Amino acid sequence: MAPSAAALQEEDFARDHAFSQALHGKTTSARTRKDHDAQKFAMDEYFKHWDNKLNADDETDDVRKSRRDEYATLTQQYYNLVTDIYEYGWGHSFHFCRFRKGESFSQAMARHEHYLALKMGIQEGSQVLDVGCGVGGPAREIATFSGANITGLNNNDYQIERAIHYAKKEGMDKQLSFVKGDFMHISFPSNSFDAVYSIEATVHAPSLQGVYSEIFRVLKPGGVFGVYEWLMTDAYDNANPTHRQIRLDIEQGDGIANMEKIEVALAAVKAAGFELELHENLAERTDDAPWYKLISGDLKLMKSIWDIPTLARMTYPGRFMMRRFLGTLETVGIAPKGTLKVAESLVVAADALVAGAQQKLFTPMYLIVARKPKAKILDSCS
Repeated sequence: MAPSAAALQEEDFARDHAFSQALHGKTTSARTRKDHDAQKFAMDEYFKHWDNKLNADDETDDVRKSRRDEYATLTQQYYNLVTDIYEYGWGHSFHFCRFRKGESFSQAMARHEHYLALKMGIQEGSQVLDVGCGVGGPAREIATFSGANITGLNNNDYQIERAIHYAKKEGMDKQLSFVKGDFMHISFPSNSFDAVYSIEATVHAPSLQGVYSEIFRVLKPGGVFGVYEWLMTDAYDNANPTHRQIRLDIEQGDGIANMEKIEVALAAVKAAGFELELHENLAERTDDAPWYKLISGDLKLMKSIWDIPTLARMTYPGRFMMRRFLGTLETVGIAPKGTLKVAESLVVAADALVAGAQQKLFTPMYLIVARKPKAKILDSCS
């Protein structure tokens, strides 16, 4: 008898967990020393989708289909490679945000998370699902802000372990929980949650309609869904090779199988069954500094002393020093081979993100709030 889909998924999860321990060790502390063989495997599994396929003119439908078909391992290996880099360079919330003058980075990030919770109307004591929770930074912030009970869903074992570690460290483990899962096949029963949100995570899905449909299923009738989505704007023209290269560079540096346009996302929300309540490209608002300022390397965008450490790393001298430093770590065996390649792919993506923003081709913060219709009550006399 062939094994069931659930049994196969359980087998995959066990194998993923064993690999995560081989790569990162059996510790919740962030590590720079990775197992070199496991690191090489993760790099091979990730970069096989991109090596010799980074020219937009050579991109084929079959190449994009292979990425969509293997979205789960592509995303998982990407975060195996970059999670520690993200934590060291960005913090515990892996997303962008809007900025006000004089506002610290941590304040701006928290405000961005609070804004989503506010627009969704997340209530104290409600049961909330965070789809693609990372290491739990937004979940901890939104739980503190709203008083909700939040479950984080993630397909990366290392990130789950770190999210659990931080929740316990901050005394929030009674209010927060984190589980392994695939957001295209969410393991929770239908009608389980009062609200579901996702912050810059569902972009990793091979189909927005597919992931939104699963979110619709696990929401209770009348429940709300809110998302900050990465999308190409209406100005994006796939027939334009410059536009395609920007999109491809963002995808390869950020572990994305298939990025879509705004119109596709809005259609997917409606096709999943939601009633659309609000949608807006927050990147188009007039702010004191653009959302991409910290990855731009442009010191003219500096608005406070809080910007200096992150901005300086993205200047030409900062990037040069990073390459020398990582190259030295690889040479002496402290960092595994390929660490520099991973870092340089992130730089390529950063440049593409900035170019996409400046040409108004891309947004990382398209806000969508939608609601699952309430169940209809049948007339008892009918």
